[in-house]
Amino acid sequence: MKVIVNGEPRELPAGATVTDLLADLAVGPGRCAVEINREIVPRSTHGQHQLASDDRIEIVSFVGGG
Repeated sequence: MKVIVNGEPRELPAGATVTDLLADLAVGPGRCAVEINREIVPRSTHGQHQLASDDRIEIVSFVGGG
């Protein structure tokens, strides 16, 4: 299926979850926020939230510093 991740088209297998996408992108789930179609997806539901074709996904990674 085709989705848009941070403005870039990406192919994912059918049934992929947010957790699958984050693993594919090598993004640690504890260091990001995920928004799908303008709605925040709680971290506690990443493993159950299946992505759908044409979803628009925004992933924001947190960066520490001082």
